[in-house]
Amino acid sequence: MKSGIHPESYRTVVFKDMSNGDTFFSRSTVNTKETIEIDGETYPVVKMEISSSSHPFYTGKSKLVDTAGRVDKFMSRYAKRGEAKK
Repeated sequence: MKSGIHPESYRTVVFKDMSNGDTFFSRSTVNTKETIEIDGETYPVVKMEISSSSHPFYTGKSKLVDTAGRVDKFMSRYAKRGEAKK
C-alpha cells in the first residue's frame, strides 16, 4: 500500500449485523464511539440493521426483517381498506 494516501483514521473496524448477531472485520474511516472486545482486542464497532449475512437476496431465504414495527403499522392502517373490497 502506498504511504500517505490513506487518512489517519483508516483502521480495522468490526461491523455487526443486529438482525442475526454476525460480525465481520474490515478497514474503514467511519466514526463511531462504540467499541467491542473480540479475542482480547478492542475494536470500534458499527451496528447495521442488515448485511449480506441476513439479506434475503444473499441468503436465498425469504425472511421478513421488521425492527421498527413498520409492517404491523402498515397492516393495521390498510387492513380496513382490504376488508371493504372483499
